[in-house]
Amino acid sequence: MNTVIEGFSKLTKEEKIDWLTKNYTKNPESSKKVLKQYWNTESKIQKLHDEFIENTITNYYLPFGIAPNFLINGRLYAIPMAIEESSVVAAASKAAKFWLEKGGFKAQVLGMEKIGQVHFIYKGNRQNLEKYFEYVKPKLISAAKPITQNMERRGGGISNIELKDKTEVLENYYQLHCTFETLDAMGANFINSCLEEFAKVLKVEAQTFPSFAENEREIDVVMSILSNYVPDCLVRVEVNCPIDQLETEEFVTPYEFAKKMVQAVEIAKIEPYRAVTHNKGIMNGVDAVVLATGNDFRAVEAGVHAYAGKDGQYSGLTRAAIEKGIFKFWMEIPLALGTVGGLTNLHPLVKLSLEILQNPTAKELMQIVAVAGLAQNFAALRSLVTTGIQQGHMKMHLMNILNQMGATEEDKKVLAGYFKTRTVTHSTVKEALEQLRK
Repeated sequence: MNTVIEGFSKLTKEEKIDWLTKNYTKNPESSKKVLKQYWNTESKIQKLHDEFIENTITNYYLPFGIAPNFLINGRLYAIPMAIEESSVVAAASKAAKFWLEKGGFKAQVLGMEKIGQVHFIYKGNRQNLEKYFEYVKPKLISAAKPITQNMERRGGGISNIELKDKTEVLENYYQLHCTFETLDAMGANFINSCLEEFAKVLKVEAQTFPSFAENEREIDVVMSILSNYVPDCLVRVEVNCPIDQLETEEFVTPYEFAKKMVQAVEIAKIEPYRAVTHNKGIMNGVDAVVLATGNDFRAVEAGVHAYAGKDGQYSGLTRAAIEKGIFKFWMEIPLALGTVGGLTNLHPLVKLSLEILQNPTAKELMQIVAVAGLAQNFAALRSLVTTGIQQGHMKMHLMNILNQMGATEEDKKVLAGYFKTRTVTHSTVKEALEQLRK
């Protein structure tokens, strides 16, 4: 019977599991076995994992794979990817190999500006608030010095603070719109600490500002928080080659392939229903590398999808063109990433991922992650405009289906050969497996 519990966080891990399985599972002993089989009991890793979040009872594993042969700005990479979806690593690897001898991927960081805001309500005269802002702005920067001094020594810190009037859309609503450079750090804690200091000073200094009337001194801070929308923390990635080099394994001419790729990209640009799935394919590559390197994939997802709708309609993020016999495929996406702080110093696999990537700076990681997204999208579009997505995807999914059905290793070997020339669906695999067992 489900029941309310007080003080759950104070229970030991064993006690949490006992309570959970007793109240929320049909077979407590079996459920405990499932949870405990994912514990790492032979090293200090488990304690480390337990302290990442609250109320930890076990670990949740994802496959950790490698997509090799990525040539980026003349440098060769093997890219780590953490993801559960079949065909993603294979598709990325295939795209990397396709472009390897065609010059590889070109990547460029266009900006690294990150944003935070202090949202507040002010009911006084707007001109007086503008005077106050000019007065208080240097005090805001000065008050944050204890927070920013280390970042400033490395070349980062506060880039600018602006006062924004939003009263046309929400009564009495203003904001401090603040920009930051956080170098190799993701910078969330740094930015939020600065913003909270700004909020304190903004409120306190208003009490003695001479130009304010008595009824104008109240500044009601609603919240101070960074934004995961970072349209000026931007990276551009591209591949290109003469059309006659676009030989594919499928029975289409290079020019026909290039033309269909351009058409597919144009459709995603103007059709939101297609654009969402198109961009999801990009994020298959992006998220897998973001997760493997200990970065915040939810923040990246939110920022990228907001960017896809920045012109008023949600749109596909990649672009393609044929110019003077050259096929070009590229995109620009916002990526706020870090290679120091957070899990990068704690999680052993994150450390190893960064080592595999040759210990990149934040700029270099932005380029690598964006390239993984572009490669994934190229691979998906290549399948869509030639053989169709299901042939490659379902063949990769075959092992998942067979595992669900309890197939033996011998079954898998036989059926992998059987389905080389046949369409893979759940029903066809089930039928083939039943026939094999007979």
